[in-house]
Amino acid sequence: MIKRMPKTQYLKELKTLQIELLKFQNHVKNNGLRVLIIMEGRDAAGKGGCIKRLIEHLNPRGCRVVALEKPSDVEKTQWYFQRYVAHLPSAGEIVIFDRSWYNRAGVEPVMGFCTQAEHKEFLREVPRFEEMIINSGIKFFKFYLSVSKEEQKRRFKERITDPLKQFKISAVDKRSQELWDQYSVAKYSMLLSSNTPIAPWTIVSSDDKKSARINIFKYILSNVEYPNKIDKKALEFDNQLVRTGEEEIRRIESGLNKERLKDKR
Repeated sequence: MIKRMPKTQYLKELKTLQIELLKFQNHVKNNGLRVLIIMEGRDAAGKGGCIKRLIEHLNPRGCRVVALEKPSDVEKTQWYFQRYVAHLPSAGEIVIFDRSWYNRAGVEPVMGFCTQAEHKEFLREVPRFEEMIINSGIKFFKFYLSVSKEEQKRRFKERITDPLKQFKISAVDKRSQELWDQYSVAKYSMLLSSNTPIAPWTIVSSDDKKSARINIFKYILSNVEYPNKIDKKALEFDNQLVRTGEEEIRRIESGLNKERLKDKR
């Protein structure tokens, strides 16, 4: 059973963290820093809601959300990363990608929107691309929101029945449950290729959206410096919900080993 954060606790912590995020944004603006945050995860993992609360009280002049549509005919002829480069942060900016170039690590290969060769080439290129981003001086966070199959199913049902959420359902979403295992394999390949020392993944359990948001904000704030920062104890995130890419790889491999043992019996 999912342990959900009480609403009163959530709202209290959210306000505190949003104030800290605003302090951080002011520091970014005043010092010409560049910050890049990407939010990845399966459909209905909670990316959009997390981003909404993250930017809720930030100055929109110094914070952009990038959510690109499928590539145009012209973009399809370009270097795969080219259209993303145009949206990277300038001095004084925080840029958040609601899905990113990692479409080619998940949705595209699973749904057949790219070839196996293109998928393989992406996994080979992405560590070098991200190394260039970081070497240019950009502060880079990579979050993967991890939702369970059961919770994803529940959220899909909620979207279908709620008129205010029906716009979120797409053809890709409708196949997410039946293609769960294929997405799991794609996620594993993505982590093996792109969880590097210089650009590691941070995995956040998101079956409880409120807890996921609070822990992501705490993680960001605990890994940056800015004036008048709150006591570090208030920014301690839950290690039961937040884990490294390496830990996630081990979890996946442990699950695969258990499946192999079952098959041998």
